[in-house]
Amino acid sequence: MVITEIFKSIQGESNFAGLPCVFVRLTGCNLRCHWCDTAYAFHGGEKMTVTQVMARIHQLGGDLVELTGGEPLLQEEVYLLTDQLLAGGFKVLVETSGERYIGRLPRAVVKVLDVKCPGSGEGGTFCMDNLGAIDQKDQIKFVIANECDFHFARDFMLQHDLGSRVEEIIFSPVFGQLPPRQLAEWVLRDGLKVRLGLQIHKFIWDPDARGV
Repeated sequence: MVITEIFKSIQGESNFAGLPCVFVRLTGCNLRCHWCDTAYAFHGGEKMTVTQVMARIHQLGGDLVELTGGEPLLQEEVYLLTDQLLAGGFKVLVETSGERYIGRLPRAVVKVLDVKCPGSGEGGTFCMDNLGAIDQKDQIKFVIANECDFHFARDFMLQHDLGSRVEEIIFSPVFGQLPPRQLAEWVLRDGLKVRLGLQIHKFIWDPDARGV
C-alpha cells in the first residue's frame, strides 16, 4: 500500500476528539474538494506492506488508530489492515469521503463518512448505499462553507432521517472560512441535534502543520 505519513497526535475531529490517536494517512484521492487541507496526500507517498504499517503503529503506541487520506478506500490493502488492527485489539476509525461503498469494512470499524456539500465542489458524490451500511456507532459529517451548505446538510439530514441511523451527526465549519460562532448560531436557530465539530488540532498547532 502507499502511505503518505504515519504519526501520533491528538484526535481533532469526531466524537473521539481530544484523545491520543495514531493516524495512518493513505496516499491518493479521487475527489478535489475546494477546501481540502491534505492535498499533499494526492500523490507521492511510500510503498509499505501491511506488516510494516502494523510495526510502525505498534512502535508509536496507543490503542486508537484512524485510517485517513486522501481516500483510504481506494487501496485494496486497507481491508487487510483493518482486519489485523482489530485482531490486535485496536479501536479502528476509517475516515472517508463517503463516495466509496463502506460495506466491505468490518462491522467493528467506526466509519466517519463525509457527505459533500455543494460548497466543496464535489456535491452529489455521496454513495447512497452507504446509508444502508452504517450503524449507530458510525458518524456522518458535513463540512460547511456557507449558509447554502448549511441548508443542504440540514435538509439531507432530515430527509434521510440520519438521527435514527447514527448517534453522531457532525457539522464542521471550513477552517478559516466560516466562523464557528456563525455555524453554532444556525444550529441553535434551527434546533438541530448535531455536534459542532471543530478541528481542534488546528487550534493546538499551526493549521498548516503536517504530522499533527
